[in-house]
Amino acid sequence: MNQPHLVSVHGGHSGEFCNHAQDSLENIITSYIKKGFAWVGITEHMPPPDDCFLYPDEKEAGLDSEKLYQRFARYISTCRSLQKKYSSSIKILVGFETETYTGYKDFIKKLVNKFEPDYIVGSVHHIRDIPFDMSQEQYDQIALASGGHDGMYCEYFDLQYDMINALRPPVVGHFDLIRLFDPEYCSRLKKPEIWKRILRNLKCISEFDLILDFNMRSLYKGASEPFVSEPILLQALELGIAVIPGDDSHSAETTGLNIEKGIKILAELGFDTRWRIPEFSK
Repeated sequence: MNQPHLVSVHGGHSGEFCNHAQDSLENIITSYIKKGFAWVGITEHMPPPDDCFLYPDEKEAGLDSEKLYQRFARYISTCRSLQKKYSSSIKILVGFETETYTGYKDFIKKLVNKFEPDYIVGSVHHIRDIPFDMSQEQYDQIALASGGHDGMYCEYFDLQYDMINALRPPVVGHFDLIRLFDPEYCSRLKKPEIWKRILRNLKCISEFDLILDFNMRSLYKGASEPFVSEPILLQALELGIAVIPGDDSHSAETTGLNIEKGIKILAELGFDTRWRIPEFSK
């Protein structure tokens, strides 16, 4: 039996175009080549539509939404050039990772129309326009505003459902990222009000024939399992959803980290490891 190809459906953040990453985009790509990857989707973050969505590290660097837009344009251009330069060694897909906050729908559609990426990764990092994945303190503050952690999970999956329907992203990123700072996530995911939202979102992903990102970066941060967690993964398998590993790497050193572990999990559960190339629906 042939071994599944090494791939990443959600990879390649670089220090050149992302303030919380390291190394140049070319170094990221050559690292994937050295590690034997067949294809990789490069998915730098979208620029914000407004300065109110700047992250602290972007503010400290003296950036604003206009400068980040120009940097994003340079990213697309650079990635297209590298896509051609290394086409004989690896298949590079030029993508970007979305955000889900006020005004995102029209703004993302404009970005897609102007820059024509190969695909996008639909992600949720904000609740009530506040990022929840930056710190435990901020995570708990959002939970308090949502009436508790259960309410925050429900808001997250409702935002995700809205995003999936609005964008139909070829890849849905780290589906259960909301559990990031929650030690009780295993029991919380099973609560009826939360689980019914998970099932609803998975059915939507199945109906639109989208890909689920099996995101391995959580292991790098010390978690016991990738995003998505096993109960959700089993539901995805039952629904026939394509699940493909992503390293969500932020440096040349971490390209491909834990991808083989992710492939092993998917293969043992019975997922199709003849990886599908993500692309927009025709």
